[in-house]
Amino acid sequence: MIEIDGLTTETSNEATKNIDQLDSMGIVTLINQEDKKVADAIEKELPQIAKAVDAIAERFRAGGRIIYCGAGTSGRMGVLDAVELTPTYSVPPERVFGLLAGGGQAMYRAVEGAEDSKELAVEDLKRVVLTAQDCVIGIAASGRTPYTLSALEYANQTGALSVSITCNQGSAMASAAQISIAPVVGPEAISGSTRMKAGTAQKMIANMISTGVMVRLGKVYQNYMVHVQPTNEKLVVRSCRMISRITGADGEEARKTLEKAGMCVPEAIVMLQSGCGREKAKEALAQAEGRVREAVRLAEM
Repeated sequence: MIEIDGLTTETSNEATKNIDQLDSMGIVTLINQEDKKVADAIEKELPQIAKAVDAIAERFRAGGRIIYCGAGTSGRMGVLDAVELTPTYSVPPERVFGLLAGGGQAMYRAVEGAEDSKELAVEDLKRVVLTAQDCVIGIAASGRTPYTLSALEYANQTGALSVSITCNQGSAMASAAQISIAPVVGPEAISGSTRMKAGTAQKMIANMISTGVMVRLGKVYQNYMVHVQPTNEKLVVRSCRMISRITGADGEEARKTLEKAGMCVPEAIVMLQSGCGREKAKEALAQAEGRVREAVRLAEM
């Protein structure tokens, strides 16, 4: 049996003891006051988050994968972060994905008992053929979820990088992980409801890690997500606006160049910035490993 007594995330919050007696404005005000504490807690963990970004970027650049592991809300946070990286940064879905205790169905409905199985985590990681190049990011508010703890332990055995995101200090997961990130967000507004502050902290940290890795890998130019996939009209408009702001081209020229580039935003930017054709832009981007700033310099040579 998992021991949760004494965990910060499981204690009662004295500041919200009377939340059941408040009107709606009072309820949301109290929750907002608690939520403000999340960013401060994360700030204390920035050195560890930066360490994770560096380590993950190095492995990802060498061909490794990012694999989020977790159960319930924590696992869903990992899945959410992973699936966004394909449309936002053109990362193949097989390079970043989430493993959720209980499988895909657990994304929408709780699978009872799945989080308590250490064997299930090993089975899931063996199924995706975990290697020493990969990165396993285990997420659990308590830091003691058997499925997630086991995922980190198996990552260590395999030689993969193990990173834990928890919301309690001194947890089993923190001890198991090579890099531990543990913002202490304090008791929840509703006692034990870790989908609230703990979930918010997990989401913010996952965003920081994945975005930081993408920036380090050159998937961002200035502060634009230039590797976005313009798969619908909204994204096409956003891409054209991005190209215009970066290169100074008007909207019509940006759209025409994007079409000439086969709807590849980085190619369009390099073409406009350097005045080259598509083939040279493609060659420069390949040589620069997708880094637009470097590709522009190469294309201008």
